[in-house]
Formats: sequence, structure tokens, C-alpha cells
Amino acid sequence: MKLFPDAVSSKLPNTGTSIFAVMTQLAREHDAINLSQGFPDFSVSPVLIELVAKHMRAGHNQYAPMPGVPALREAIAVKTAELYGADYHPETEITVTAGATQAIFAAISAFVRDEDEVIVFEPAYDSYIPAIRLNGGTPITCELKAPDFRIDWEEVRRLICNRTKMIIINSPHNPSGSILRKEDLLELEKMVKNTGILILSDEVYEHIIFEGQVHESVCRYPLLAERSLVTCSFGKTFHATGWKTGYCVAPANLMKEFRKTHQFMVFCSNTPVQHAIAEFLQDSGHYGGLGPFYQEKRDYFLKALEGSRFSYTPAGGTYFQLLNYKTISDKDEMDFAQWLAKEHKVAAVPTSSFYNKPNNNYLLRFCFAKSEKTLLEAADILCKI
Repeated sequence: MKLFPDAVSSKLPNTGTSIFAVMTQLAREHDAINLSQGFPDFSVSPVLIELVAKHMRAGHNQYAPMPGVPALREAIAVKTAELYGADYHPETEITVTAGATQAIFAAISAFVRDEDEVIVFEPAYDSYIPAIRLNGGTPITCELKAPDFRIDWEEVRRLICNRTKMIIINSPHNPSGSILRKEDLLELEKMVKNTGILILSDEVYEHIIFEGQVHESVCRYPLLAERSLVTCSFGKTFHATGWKTGYCVAPANLMKEFRKTHQFMVFCSNTPVQHAIAEFLQDSGHYGGLGPFYQEKRDYFLKALEGSRFSYTPAGGTYFQLLNYKTISDKDEMDFAQWLAKEHKVAAVPTSSFYNKPNNNYLLRFCFAKSEKTLLEAADILCKI
């Protein structure tokens, strides 16, 4: 079909297909072990699967209420209060979404206007900046420095101006696995006091945190919580990323605006899955042990890499581990990732894809949410390079 010359004018001219889709496709083409995209290769709890089937059989197959099934919103309120001491009203302050990425997009769409500035910490999850641009905003990037990827708050202070509408934080952090500490949240609290700046806190890995450390949710800090939208993911928590079910909590005045956008994006998310998760959440053990569970996998993977030429700082959270290949090759990250998938049959994600501008730290992100068999096979290959 022939198009008129000006028929298509891209709103994201410099954005291509997500790096996760690209590397997963490359893994398929070359029959490589896929440690690139962040999804487990082990089963969802059979109890949860049966709960979904039960609610399908019970007839819960039509549209859910726009904000989410009431029982699930109530369960989220209980969970949030127990974990963080924060009270969110299930009727007005909690919305179930079609995954956390949809929640992030809805939050940005609801509040960011033309020429508003949004501070983003790089490396950053790849949906933030496109969502800002699609809504007319301007992303202002602040680089986290390897190897610890801590925030330089003095630099943030210099970036804030009268056009700053929002600051996006992510802890535990994808892709680095670093975590925000109490002093970070207190610094952020001081920085935004007496301003109109909103916080969008991406906390999808809230339960996957290691070494007995505590997840410092913004929900713990009332002066931050009053200006924050917090997004979370049941897909990450319950090993069911394909179900695309997450949620957002925020004060009623912010949630009112969030829902105006949410309703026209998806209206609601999967009904039987919502009912099933509401029941599953009654037992906090279904998510309370995730930290030790994934720390064991991280440690298994790193022990299997002993003797390899890769170097690393153990991830503090998430189910991702960065490996530095500087002593192996001087290729840039994308070239090395492609070479690794094609020639050695292990797929990973270059961290350069998490930056707005070209960046090369000789780092690849590997997902260790895999079976021990998968991790050992991948590590054996990596140790031979």
C-alpha cells in the first residue's frame, strides 16, 4: 500500500523495539539460553492456578469494576498497611492495573503536560522516557554511577527547577539491582518539601530484596506518600509476568486523576486473575519469603561463575545481576550482547539500552529468575569465555 509522504510522522522517532523483545528474539533465532528478558522459567504456584480456574468456573469472566475487584483492593490495603504502616482506602486510593508498566504510563499521562520536566535516574527502565515524551514532557536524566549506582542528591538538587513536575524513582532498581536506603528517602523528602513536585515510585521488586535488608517504600514516609504514586506488580511477585496484573496506590486527590487516564487506557484488568490473587494474598507467606528465595538463586548463579573472567557486585534486590566483561572484550555493550547470544548461546541485555544517550560501561544484565539447571548451563558457558 502506498502512503502519502507525510502520512506518518513518528511521535517517538528515535525509539525502536524494546531491547527485551529484541534480545528474546535473538535468543530464539540462535537457540540461546535466555537470561535477557525478566521472566521466570519455573511454574506459577499450582494453588494460584487453581484459584484462577475456580473463579473462571464461578463465572467471573466479564469486566471487573474500573478500579479493580473490591476484594483485591481490600487485600492490597491490608498488605500495604502490614508491610509499611501506610493506610490507603481501597475505594478511593487503590487501583488495579494491567501490569505496573500500564500504571506507570497512566501516572505520567495523568500529570505531565507540555514542557513539564521529569527527573529520571539512568540507567532507567525503558518505558519511563517514552511515556514522558508521548505526553509532551521533557525527561531530565541523572546518571547513577557504577558500581554501586547510588543517587547523587546534590546533582538532583541542581536539576530541580520551576518546571520540574515529577521525579521517578525505582527501588529495588532495574537494571542494577541497587536499593534505596532510609537516608535516600529522607533526602528526597527534604528536597521536595514545600514544592509541587510529584513522586512516581516504581516498586515492582518490593519483595525481592536481599541480605535481610528492608524495602524502603515511599509509603513508609508520610510526607513523601502524600505526593507519591506507587506502582507494584503481582506478575513479578507471583512468577506470572504474562498475567499483566499490577496496581497503583496514591492519595485520593492523585488517584482521582490517575483513574481518569486509566479508564481510557484499559478500563480494567483480568477479572478472574484479580479474584484469585485476592484470595492468594490472604496468606502472606506467598510473598514474604521471596527475598531469601531469590537470594539463593543469585548466590547459586554467582558461585557458578567463580573462575570466570566476568566481575560483579552482588545485586541488592530484583532478580537481575550485572556482569562486567571489560577484561574480556572492548566491544560496546550491544555488540558484545549480540556476540554472546550468537556465538556462545547465552542472551543478556546491554545496560546501554537503559540510557537516553549512548553509554558504555561494559555491563550486561542477566536474569537469574531461572531454574538451577538453566543457571548452571549458562554459567558453564560464561566460565569458558
